[in-house]
Amino acid sequence: MDNLLIDDFYRTLRKGEIHLLPIYAVRDLTKIDLHDGYALIVAVDSDGGIGPRPGDTVFCDPYELGRFAIRVPLLEVLASGAIPLAAYNMLTLPMDDVGKEILRGIREEIEATGLGENFHVSGSTEDNVPTTMTGVGTCVLGLVHQKDFRPGTSQSKDVVVCIGLPKSAPKDTVHVNDPEILALKDLLTIQSLRGIHDILPVGSHGAGFEMEQMARSAKLYAKPIKSSIDLKKSGGPSTCVIASMTEETFNNLNEIIHSPITKIGLLWT
Repeated sequence: MDNLLIDDFYRTLRKGEIHLLPIYAVRDLTKIDLHDGYALIVAVDSDGGIGPRPGDTVFCDPYELGRFAIRVPLLEVLASGAIPLAAYNMLTLPMDDVGKEILRGIREEIEATGLGENFHVSGSTEDNVPTTMTGVGTCVLGLVHQKDFRPGTSQSKDVVVCIGLPKSAPKDTVHVNDPEILALKDLLTIQSLRGIHDILPVGSHGAGFEMEQMARSAKLYAKPIKSSIDLKKSGGPSTCVIASMTEETFNNLNEIIHSPITKIGLLWT
């Protein structure tokens, strides 16, 4: 790297001629403040040892692997209230039949959200070093205005609802068309409903952990209630989300979406 360029950068910085953009960690997201209330949102995920190759621990069809691999950061960006701008994939395998099928799955999952076939997707593959295990990294960039940013917007007396059921390999067999996991169209629907506040995809720590994170970001307390869902079970590749909402909105939700709906908690000051 050019040391003269680095030295010049720090000299300019000390003079106050360069203003570094504020960067924050907001739950699993990176938020980079821009100007006039806008921010860049970054979400990432990775999958290793899942796929059809000889060194993989858990077998998975490469097409479905691609769909689930991009689903996680894509849902995180959408759930935050941001509009996706671009997606990136990093494959630790060559652009052979497996690589092509993973990329086909990534493309189709993006198109399933209504972003269109011209949505920007880029990435890289490993075509030089022989590998036997599947590895996939994914990243989605989004843009949001502060007024639309959902994290921390939960309100006291909100109910917390799990939409979809938590499922994760190897205990569960997970398929993109499983009616028990969150349908992307249902996520897009609840985003537009009045009375829906915060939305958070469920990760490996389970819905209970995510509910605590949701409450903490709004300076509230979470009170779990008895339900049919194991609050510690992994949501794997974002097979479900939790959402905070008014009681009235919850009572009408069954008429609006088709994914399974389970009340799991309450939020209080």
